[in-house]
Amino acid sequence: MKIVGNIIWFILIGIWSWIGWVLIGLIFCITIIGIPFGKQCFKIAKLSVLPFGKDVDVNFNAHPIANILWLIIFGWGFALGYLISALVYCITIIGIPFGIQSFKLAKLSLLPFGAIIK
Repeated sequence: MKIVGNIIWFILIGIWSWIGWVLIGLIFCITIIGIPFGKQCFKIAKLSVLPFGKDVDVNFNAHPIANILWLIIFGWGFALGYLISALVYCITIIGIPFGIQSFKLAKLSLLPFGAIIK
């Protein structure tokens, strides 16, 4: 299921999500202050390409100030987008695995600093 899910995800969702996160990360990396945020975008891009078979451990205490800044400025919007898409995917039985992956990406996009992708 993991291989088939990743192939379908990559074709329909993953490539576009990856392109978006990489572009956002590059925009952040233009300034010195934005480089830590850009690195987190690249982390999310890495997961958004092939999310099946991976797990996310969020550690808020690793970087609380950076997580709060991210959450207030960017994270809530990104997470809301993934939550809405997850709910849309979960309407059908076939879309439930994709909805689960969107919930995983919502968790990572909400608090990416200190998060570990396993």
